[in-house]
Amino acid sequence: MIRALTSRRWSLRRESESASRTCATVGASESEASPSVDLPRTRDGEIDYDALYEDDSDSDLGSMENHGSVVTHLLSQVKIGMDLTKVVLPTFILERRSLLEMYADSFAHPDQFVKIVDMPTPRERMVQVVRWYLSSYHAGRKSQVAKKPYNPILGEVFRCHWDLDGVEPSNNGDKVEVGDGPVPWCSPEQLSFVAEQVSHHPPISAFYAEHVNKRIQFEASVWTKSKFLGLSIGVHNIGKGLVTLLDLEEEYTLTFPNGYGRSILTIPWIELGGSVVIECAQTGHKANVEFLTKPFYGGKKHRVTCEVFAGTEKKPYYTAQGEWNSRMDGRWTESGRNEVVFDVSTMKTCRKRVAPISRQSPHESRRVWRYVTAALRAADTDAATAAKRLLEQTQRDAAKKRADSDEAWVTQLFSPKPDDGWEYNMPLKKRIEGKSSPQLSPTQRDNADTR
Repeated sequence: MIRALTSRRWSLRRESESASRTCATVGASESEASPSVDLPRTRDGEIDYDALYEDDSDSDLGSMENHGSVVTHLLSQVKIGMDLTKVVLPTFILERRSLLEMYADSFAHPDQFVKIVDMPTPRERMVQVVRWYLSSYHAGRKSQVAKKPYNPILGEVFRCHWDLDGVEPSNNGDKVEVGDGPVPWCSPEQLSFVAEQVSHHPPISAFYAEHVNKRIQFEASVWTKSKFLGLSIGVHNIGKGLVTLLDLEEEYTLTFPNGYGRSILTIPWIELGGSVVIECAQTGHKANVEFLTKPFYGGKKHRVTCEVFAGTEKKPYYTAQGEWNSRMDGRWTESGRNEVVFDVSTMKTCRKRVAPISRQSPHESRRVWRYVTAALRAADTDAATAAKRLLEQTQRDAAKKRADSDEAWVTQLFSPKPDDGWEYNMPLKKRIEGKSSPQLSPTQRDNADTR
């Protein structure tokens, strides 16, 4: 088994390095070209890919109306209700990051997440879970125009971490590192995150986050299924997440809304829709959340309503309503006290910290997609399309090679659960239990491994 894992990881490294060598040709030609948008450069004059990913400006390549022939060709491939998994979408609608990185933006307000632990009662903890969950969606949309993040390649990984309260970590040389987990070099006072693309067909992403000192963790896996709906594209998010409070032994399961790309023939925009359930089996508390799609005539965009219940009670003890991308207001039913659940205009997102691309392994997101990202930022759709096609062809070649040799894909950081979904191999809960359990002899460890 160890030999198979070692062989697979070596194979992954060779496949990723091959993709990097192939894409280097695109990168070189792009450097020699005269892009319509100036790209950030290092002191050596090379493209600064790290700066590209930290650049939030949106180089809009135009609405769908400006790409009539491309749109006509795309529509000729699809029918209403058709699964879009295998349809090649035009490069100009791509957002300059991977879907794995977009999932990380669920923690753009890390204080809201770790604050769950600090709430003194089950009711307040459930409401704080709802507050973090509902405030997590606006940060994932960087533009008013709907754009699609890159589909992660199989085995792609994204890592990052955040400082809480915007406090910079100490630079006096005495920083304590976690040493393990998603980001071993971050401190116990930072929130860390890792995601991996664990399956290509169906496209499943698994991700995990933790804060060591607060003893809170989150894991989730999501399978996206896209359908053509005529004037819209619908993305059905299949999967669930789990917030675990280790000291309180509480687990909060949650599901995800669907996404819709509206007005795809003109200027597309994103809205969320569908029912979401957040519940804690240990306390019996449950939240029903409705993401309401805009009616055809009238009505507001991006509306959300929420009701939170305790046990078998039929009357909610907390209600909330508003828009997920602007503001939501809440009310405690018994006391009648009103409060702001969140207000995007007063909430500053926390910038995630990512290792420089030069220090990333070949299969990490920003390194994998750097040539596509540079071309999109330069408004060069031809170079972006060429770089994207080279990555996709490398993936097809690697998949064919595995099929010919009857070699199964082996994931790196996540494993399938016995019942459903995926789990991080070394979550905080398991590491804490391992440190607190008595030391086993080699014979005892061997016996434990066989059980």
